[in-house]
Amino acid sequence: MTTATTSPAETEKAPEPARKRSPLAALGGQNLSLIGALVVVLGLFGALNENYLSLSNIQVIAEAATITGLLAIVQTVVIICGGLDISVGSQVGVASVVSAMVFTSTGSSAFLGMLAAVGVGILVGVLNGLVIVYGRVNPTIATLAGLAAYKGLAQLLSDGRAQGYVLNDPFFVFLGRGKIAGLPVMVWILIVVAIAVHVMLRYTDIGRNLYAIGGNDTAARLAGININKYLVAVYALIGVVAAIAGILLTARTGSGQPVSGSEGLELKAITAAALGGCALKGGKGGVGGTLLAVALLGALENGLTVEGINTFWQNVAQGALLVAAVVIQQRRNGERAVGLPH
Repeated sequence: MTTATTSPAETEKAPEPARKRSPLAALGGQNLSLIGALVVVLGLFGALNENYLSLSNIQVIAEAATITGLLAIVQTVVIICGGLDISVGSQVGVASVVSAMVFTSTGSSAFLGMLAAVGVGILVGVLNGLVIVYGRVNPTIATLAGLAAYKGLAQLLSDGRAQGYVLNDPFFVFLGRGKIAGLPVMVWILIVVAIAVHVMLRYTDIGRNLYAIGGNDTAARLAGININKYLVAVYALIGVVAAIAGILLTARTGSGQPVSGSEGLELKAITAAALGGCALKGGKGGVGGTLLAVALLGALENGLTVEGINTFWQNVAQGALLVAAVVIQQRRNGERAVGLPH
């Protein structure tokens, strides 16, 4: 009779129990840095103005950051798969105008106004995707053209001025000014979209394929992933979320806005995604970091406004933050300086 024994080699190969990650390690260095920066900004402006950290002002910050947050989330998705969309601000303007004009022309039907805006958003997003995929146009160039074209379209439709009046409709009022459990409805919409996109990216095959496309599109194609289908779908998603943002802009301002409220949103969205840890080359990023960056930008912008600092400095700050985010990424990735040897 023999007894089974374990050889030294087998003992060495036995897997060790998985070590639990600490909560701080799970957050990641990028997110910890953003949390630290957010605490500093809140503390600084809170010390300068006693009303800055009041509940009412925090809600103002949250509401103002909602539209930027929606666009930054979908910008995160498109950057992960190696693309970019510079036209999102103009898409918001088109959707805002369409929602208000259809609302007015149909005898104050909020449903038809919003449905028309979403429909236009899908068309615009799919058009961007088709130009990029089948026209073989660089995403930056294609959506830069879209930035100008959709802005012009919004101005043509509206004759360059605000259109309609929606604050006589209870549903638009609810969207723009209502609250659920103490939080503005706009913030709840942002939360729902953020959770949905996070689940898609982290826990579905769709998300894994998007990361694969951004990380190495050649390997993704060889693995059987239909890259063209995914890219068109991602840009269609951007169109839908931009339309939602346009509807919220209409509800918040009371009328369709072709430019006011939407101009410059593309810069904010890209800055938030880059600050949140998205690698502009693709294959890396997440919703959590992007939302922290949106909160940081919103807190900074509101603090500068409360302190009466010239609003032009807000653009300077956004540009500086975008450059800083890209520089940090390049350093972390070990990229050499342009023109210098390895």
